[in-house]
Amino acid sequence: MKVAARQADGFARNPDNTARAVLVYGPDSGLVSERMAALIGSVLDDPSDPFRRVDLTGDGLEADPARLGDEAAALSMTGGRRVVVVRGAGDRQARIFADVLEGPATDTLIVAEGGDLGPRSSLRRTFEGSPAAAALPCYADDAGSLADLVRRTLAEDGVTAEPDALDYLVSRLGGDRLLSRRELEKLVLFVGNGGVARAEDARAVVGDAAALTVDALVDAAAGGNREALDGLLEKSLRLGNNTVSILGATARHLQRVQIVVAQVAAGGNVEQAIRGLRPPVFFKRRSGMQQQAGLWQPRTIARALTVITEAELDCKTTGLPDRAICSRALLRVATAARSR
Repeated sequence: MKVAARQADGFARNPDNTARAVLVYGPDSGLVSERMAALIGSVLDDPSDPFRRVDLTGDGLEADPARLGDEAAALSMTGGRRVVVVRGAGDRQARIFADVLEGPATDTLIVAEGGDLGPRSSLRRTFEGSPAAAALPCYADDAGSLADLVRRTLAEDGVTAEPDALDYLVSRLGGDRLLSRRELEKLVLFVGNGGVARAEDARAVVGDAAALTVDALVDAAAGGNREALDGLLEKSLRLGNNTVSILGATARHLQRVQIVVAQVAAGGNVEQAIRGLRPPVFFKRRSGMQQQAGLWQPRTIARALTVITEAELDCKTTGLPDRAICSRALLRVATAARSR
C-alpha cells in the first residue's frame, strides 16, 4: 500500500496490522531515521532487544537471498513479535522482498530503509503494490507540518514560542527532520524549561550556516544573479540542505515578493509593503527584497513561481537527477529577473 505523506507519522507510530513489511524512503534522512525508530518502537519495548531484533543490510541479502525469509519466519526465544531491520535497501533487492511478501504470512515486522527512491523504483513499487506491505515517503516538512513540529517539540519541555519566533523557526528549519529537532533542542537549552522563546532567541540559536546559505541562494535567484547560483547551490547541498527544501524556500520567498509586487502595482509603497509582510522580513534582507521587487511584474513572477513549483514536483516524482532539475529552475528564475 502507498501511505500519503501527511499520514506517514501516524502510520509509523501505529502501523496497519496487515503490513508485514514497511519501506521508509525519501530525501529527508533525519525523518527516515525518526519513522524507522517509531516503527521499531511500535513492536519492541526495548529497541535493542537482541532476541527480538535482527539487523541486516541490502548487500548482505544479495549475498544470502534466503536470509530475509528465514529471519521473518523465525520465532523469538523469549516470546513476542520480532523485528527485522534492513539498512541500505535498494532496487537490486526488490525481488527478495517480493518473494517474502508473496510467501506465507509471519508475525515478524520487516522495516526497510531506502534512499531517495523515485516512482520508477522497483523496490518502491514492490512495497506500494503489495497488500502485505506499505511504503512511507519522507519529504522535507512544509510550513504547516513544520509549525506543528516546532510546537510539539518545544512543548515537551514546557517551552512556548512567541508568534514572531515561530514564524522565524518555520522559515529557517525543515531541510532535515533530525537537524530541525537538534536546533529546537538547542533553543530549549537556551531559554530553559518552561520558558518563552522570543524572536531574538530563535535568531541567536538557529541562524546556522546552512539556512543562511539557502537565503543567499534564494536571493541570488530572485535578484537575477546567475553567476552566483552554481557556487551557492553546491555549498548549500554540501551543508546538508536538499533540493526539495531549497525549492520550497525559493517558492516561499517568491510568494512574498509577489505580494510586494502586487501592492506596488496597485499604487502602494514598496518599503511599507515589505514591512507589512508576516512573518517579518529579517532586517538584513529588506534592502535586497526591495531591489528584487523592482525586477518583477505580477505576470512574470507568477510564471517564475510555476517554474519552481513544477521543479519541486519533478524532484519528488520523476526519478530524474534532482540537482539538475533544481539548478535549471533557479537559473530560469534568475534569467527572468535579469530580463527586466
